[in-house]
Amino acid sequence: MSDPLKIAYSPCPNDTFVFHAWAHGKVPGAPELDVTFADIDITNGMAERGEGDILKVSYAVLPWVLEEYALLPCGGALGRGCGPLVLTKEPGEAKDLAGRTVAVPSERSTAYLLFRLWAADEVPGGVGEVKVLPFDEIMPAVRDGRVDAGLVIHEARFTYRNYGLSCLADMGEHWEHTTGLPIPLGAIIAKRSLGAERLRELAAAARESVRMAWDDTEASRAYVLEHAQEMDPAVADQHIGLYVNEFTADLGENGYAAVRGLLTRAAAEGLVPPLGRDALSFG
Repeated sequence: MSDPLKIAYSPCPNDTFVFHAWAHGKVPGAPELDVTFADIDITNGMAERGEGDILKVSYAVLPWVLEEYALLPCGGALGRGCGPLVLTKEPGEAKDLAGRTVAVPSERSTAYLLFRLWAADEVPGGVGEVKVLPFDEIMPAVRDGRVDAGLVIHEARFTYRNYGLSCLADMGEHWEHTTGLPIPLGAIIAKRSLGAERLRELAAAARESVRMAWDDTEASRAYVLEHAQEMDPAVADQHIGLYVNEFTADLGENGYAAVRGLLTRAAAEGLVPPLGRDALSFG
């Protein structure tokens, strides 16, 4: 019997919902998993160092890791109406950010790429200093005036008003309006050294784990809430509804177009290295 495959994904509800069945040995014939929970900035770093067999990472990190890892065509997060937000203390307009300080959770994230593409279009002269802060410190920093604006993701869409903040712009709306494509957020990658046959097995296991989660949504509830960091159960359900969708089951033509479109635009702005022609291919 082979050793369990080392997988790392976030404690966010969409990941625990998607991987519950597989992680608990409920997917027939699927390889056993050794699970580590880590926020996406940690898993991005793991991918860049070649640590882990299967990782949930930001699509933004792919140009640096696709030589060693293959993108699986399922299990990740793309969607519509779920983009990152730029928040400010007072209502304003995009031009108000010219030369201002903006807090972001990571510079190796899809959210950051979407923000920089938006700013290139909408902020005359560009923003000023970009300050990396832990995700949970961004909204308090904006509220307390330590930064002029903050880029937030995930459940902050539902909670930013609790901090008395205003949404200056929705990066997802800008992306969807300019491209017509879904927003690429989190990817599932696996070591190419596992071999083509094993990679296909992993993709099949991820797809079946998604299907099982949908077939019995209550089965994963305790696992989801255990790792949801005191998130309100209703917010956890909203989170799953937003980020687990048709693209989680299969990227499909539109999903791949979204990923390539994001990384091609970002490369044109000098934000990431250019992708090789077959870099996203699988199988």
